Amino acid sequence: MEIDNVKESSDKALSVSEDSDLIQVRAIISCPNCNYKKKFRNQFPRKNLELLVVAVKVFEFITCNTCGDLIKLDLEFKI
Repeated sequence: MEIDNVKESSDKALSVSEDSDLIQVRAIISCPNCNYKKKFRNQFPRKNLELLVVAVKVFEFITCNTCGDLIKLDLEFKI
């Protein structure tokens, strides 16, 4: 029984360390000319940081459907 308890506590410790390895990102896109605003959330493991870079590059050239102006991108990180 003690071995099981040690295993459970070590599993919990591993899951906590895996959660702390995540970078949580919230992207807020908005149009400076009209009232369009949308929020997106995602999380990335630190080892896959290139996924974040690709996502930001996609947002870089988004234009508003209503007025055609470039959309403003704000990023909020929780590391």
